[in-house]
Amino acid sequence: MKKLVLIAAVLMISLFGADYAKAQVSLNINIGSQPVWGPTGYDHVDYYYFPDINAYYYVPSAQYIYLNGSQWVWTNNLPARYGNFDLYRSYKVVINKPRPYLQNNYYVTRYSRYKNYGGRQAIIRDSREAKYYVVKGHPNYNTKQVTVVRPERNQPQRVKVVKRVERSHNGRPERYGEGRGNERH
Repeated sequence: MKKLVLIAAVLMISLFGADYAKAQVSLNINIGSQPVWGPTGYDHVDYYYFPDINAYYYVPSAQYIYLNGSQWVWTNNLPARYGNFDLYRSYKVVINKPRPYLQNNYYVTRYSRYKNYGGRQAIIRDSREAKYYVVKGHPNYNTKQVTVVRPERNQPQRVKVVKRVERSHNGRPERYGEGRGNERH
């Protein structure tokens, strides 16, 4: 009987331990859905807060959240009253808590010193880190990376694959075999 209880206890501990191990491995990464104007350094972002205009951006649905009177409004674009607001140069606060706009007073108080910060925050569009190449709108969006192994050193080296595009006399891209001069250079 003691062996049966001992086996049951070991089995229970191992089952709980397996769930705990799975929880430790699980990561939530949404780099590819972050906008190009977002700040670098974050693998996951739920909301951005803009202290300049006291508004939020919800990354999963790509929507802006701002106050209209006493109501929070969700839209795909900012209204005309924010026409001079520059997403690339403004300061963005990353918030990974649910519905931060419901605690707006906290964020206004805490981040008011970042109003008119003026573009001193590194953004995804300007990053040269390969992990941001999955962000649509990045200059290197969908650039493939190839790993080359040098046999003499056995060290992998990243090499960027670049398409060769030649320009014709009018500045338009020209494929081999089309336009002036069918010979390859």
